[in-house]
Amino acid sequence: MPPELKASIGRSCGSCHTGAAAKGGLDLAALPYDLSIRAVRERWVRIHDRIQKEEMPPKGVAMGAAERAGMLRRLAPAIHRADWAEVARSGRGPMRRLNRDEYEQTLRDVLKLSHLDIRDLLPEDREAYHFNKVSATLDMSRVQLGAYLDASEVALRQAMVTAAVPPVVTKFRAAGTHLFPGLRGTGTLHSMFFIKDNQGVNVASERATPLPKELEDDPGLEMGLFRSPGWPYGAYPRGFAAKQPGEYRVRFSARAVLQHPGFVVSDAKRAVPMTLRSRRPTNHDIAEDMKPVGGMLEIGPGSHVYETTVPLGAGQTVEYVLYGLPVPQVDTEGKTGAYRYPPMPPEGQPGVAFHWIEIEGPLPPAVWPPASHRVLFAELGVAPAPVEAKREAGRLLRRFIEVAARGPVAEAAIGKFERLVFARLDRQEPFVEAMLAGYQAFLCSDLFLYLREPGSDFAIADRLAYFLTNARPDDRLMELAGAGRMREAGVMGRESDRLINGGGFERFAGSFTGYWLNLRHLRRDDADKRLYPEYQLDEYLVDSLERETLHFFTAMVRENLPIRNLVEADFVYANERLAKHYGLAPMAGAGLRRVTLAKGSPLGGLLTQGAVLKITANGTSTSPVLRGAWITDRILGEPPPPPPAGVPAVEPDIRGAKTIRDLLEQHTKSATCAGCHAKFDPVGLALENFDVLGRWRTHYRGTTEGERVSGIDHTGHDFAYTVAGPVDASGKLADGRSFQDIRELKALLAGNPRQLARNFLQQLTVYATGTPVRFSDRMEIEAMLDGCSAGGYGTRDLIHALVQSEIFKGRLVL
Repeated sequence: MPPELKASIGRSCGSCHTGAAAKGGLDLAALPYDLSIRAVRERWVRIHDRIQKEEMPPKGVAMGAAERAGMLRRLAPAIHRADWAEVARSGRGPMRRLNRDEYEQTLRDVLKLSHLDIRDLLPEDREAYHFNKVSATLDMSRVQLGAYLDASEVALRQAMVTAAVPPVVTKFRAAGTHLFPGLRGTGTLHSMFFIKDNQGVNVASERATPLPKELEDDPGLEMGLFRSPGWPYGAYPRGFAAKQPGEYRVRFSARAVLQHPGFVVSDAKRAVPMTLRSRRPTNHDIAEDMKPVGGMLEIGPGSHVYETTVPLGAGQTVEYVLYGLPVPQVDTEGKTGAYRYPPMPPEGQPGVAFHWIEIEGPLPPAVWPPASHRVLFAELGVAPAPVEAKREAGRLLRRFIEVAARGPVAEAAIGKFERLVFARLDRQEPFVEAMLAGYQAFLCSDLFLYLREPGSDFAIADRLAYFLTNARPDDRLMELAGAGRMREAGVMGRESDRLINGGGFERFAGSFTGYWLNLRHLRRDDADKRLYPEYQLDEYLVDSLERETLHFFTAMVRENLPIRNLVEADFVYANERLAKHYGLAPMAGAGLRRVTLAKGSPLGGLLTQGAVLKITANGTSTSPVLRGAWITDRILGEPPPPPPAGVPAVEPDIRGAKTIRDLLEQHTKSATCAGCHAKFDPVGLALENFDVLGRWRTHYRGTTEGERVSGIDHTGHDFAYTVAGPVDASGKLADGRSFQDIRELKALLAGNPRQLARNFLQQLTVYATGTPVRFSDRMEIEAMLDGCSAGGYGTRDLIHALVQSEIFKGRLVL
């Protein structure tokens, strides 16, 4: 250790961090200073950072500005040199395995199977630094290798066909009573009934009676559906199940209607949003593998024909899924043991009347055998058994590896797979099975499964593609890599723009926000039905919240918006459901549109989006601790330390007698707790005007204290809660700056755009490279920020800076 540094540490830190009684177990006198040892270097990095943030020495121990600056000036270059030397020697990080999302998409692209679904056959990937793309946690065990072998076999067999002609295209049509599994659905008669001339039929009682034959076959009979899904639920055409997997064309005639007393219907005034779900036509109690398919449809007033294409597995059907309608649920508290349909709106209950539905498929490919089969067997056709088996096997194997590999593969490596195929042929195994074994071995080899640190143009193309599309490089990137042009000036910027503007960018947006913002956990905690009955089983709201955040993030990147918009934007994306939720002017339709906010609106930016606010609550109460820690970590890049062992979490008082501020004041009476909580609790308190799903409130809700509110919710259940104490969203940050509400807090955070940009760039770096920001990366990170500062740290500018950096493309160490 340099004498000057040793003396400075002794003066400022020695009194607390020397000997057996050293605080925190950190004995600086005994701590080695050989920075070439990674574990030692990491400890000195933590010391450097705490000194830089003025967390060390603690308050009450004097350290002048000159002393602090001198200590950092001596420590930082030494750490940087040691870390840089390790990068030069071993690379910035290890190679990493494709995670299961990337593997599935890569197989889809290689095998030309756009709807391949093998992700859930693979173990869930471990996470680090918020993401499931970090090399250190993407290990490979025997269990994982077995799962990859199973998944690749499933994919290969789906790609291959065994019939000389495509499956017969069948056309199913249902009308009248065949539009539904039976004459009644769950959730009372008001949820579903048949309609003739705008009047419900067979509606005299909840118990159905057979319809007259002439009415059952009447072409004017419609099926009226007036509920959204919620277990138990089963709403699909009777008599259809796909005999073959594939894509199916679905056409149906329907109209949006209003249900009035006496089961009278009329045309609706607005559209009803819906989608379809793939599922097996089983009893609603054992339905499984349900997935939305076909996209969002807007069913308008007046009869119209709607058409979409859906992927179905063998034995599956399509289910009607209407959004934003009642979800009658059985009384589980034993009061009645029955369903109750909620009171209808004065203007009538919206729903959809279906006239007929047609399902046609599986739709044949343009050529047969299909493209997926030709990837495996070229022009040899179905069930090939060539005379010169080994010669053809070698040719097909090399052809497949050339297609599947993301760069040149050495002949010696190909030989290993070839010998495997030849050994199978020598054992008289069928030619097809021998080839599948070779293909499977390659798809589970390190040549396919792993991404390497950039040392070639192909590795750079790999990194760029898996960064911005979560998929293998496309033909354009492979062409550039093959020509050795990935490091040419302007190429990375142009190619990143092309990928950002392309369809694959949606995968990046979903994956990156799914982990950075935890958006993948949006449906984890349901709202407490005692306190928030209006949110029960409201999938339309949750779906809209998710799409809002994805639209916002996509706009941030594609429009190159300044990074301050992450916390303070003058617009939101909304539809009819979100407009109602956020208190905006009424809107029509499920599609999201950009809405400019009125001056002074508390909305705008990630912090006040319902998806983020739901993720950072537990469904019962809002927690300034959780929300504040989430923001300081995910948005500001200042993760709080873990709580001390044995310290219980703050338990909310759902009675409404005490506010969360009261409870936090009791919790932080200890100086040990107060020091950390002061860094994030105030940020969370600023969001207390937003409930567990992000709706504005001025008072808390409780179960006993305060004014009582009661009624019947959209599940048909009685509810009663109380309007308790008022919300106080004011606070003071750890640096002493005060705010009165979320508007003022957002202005404070937006006032430091460099901090927001630095964190965003660091998150992108982990996601893109699989390695967290190293100490020797910090100078380059700051240089990138310098280059983006004039434009307000544009979001796309930050991505451009990263992909053109040595951190991303690899350092050319001479």
